Amino acid sequence: MTAHDHGWAADLRFAIHCSVALFGLLLTVDAAAGRLTWPRALLWTGLAALLCAVLVPPRVRAGVGRLSCRGLLRERTVRTDRLVSVRWSDGVAQRLVLRDTDDCRVEVDPEVFLANPALWHRLDEDARGCVERGTLRCGVTALRQLSDRIDRRHARTVFTISGLE
Repeated sequence: MTAHDHGWAADLRFAIHCSVALFGLLLTVDAAAGRLTWPRALLWTGLAALLCAVLVPPRVRAGVGRLSCRGLLRERTVRTDRLVSVRWSDGVAQRLVLRDTDDCRVEVDPEVFLANPALWHRLDEDARGCVERGTLRCGVTALRQLSDRIDRRHARTVFTISGLE
């Protein structure tokens, strides 16, 4: 069974809409100012394409024993049944960094797991097996923190739907 990020298509549409809106706005402002030329239109096209490339999220998929993250240029895959470390990345955007015994590495936005329980279930099941086998030496705390966040979000959703909040 393969699980994937169900919100990816909507995020892709958002990225495309933002870049098209920027492109249209830049062309409109340039045309209104009377400065629109072919080189400037090409410049605005490149700028809109760059914005789209930055905003397009990686596509995350998980199957039995693997998790892959496909960006614009390449796909990275990690064997989740052979994890050796799971940690939080340092930086502005929080990422979960997974590394396996083959030294393959994948960075995933934790919001992907929060929004897609099937993806989280695949990762959690394989990670528990790694803990039992003793291959996952670093990262049990990071997985527990993510699990707690997911549990809190689901509990809050249940309370909201049932009217208890």
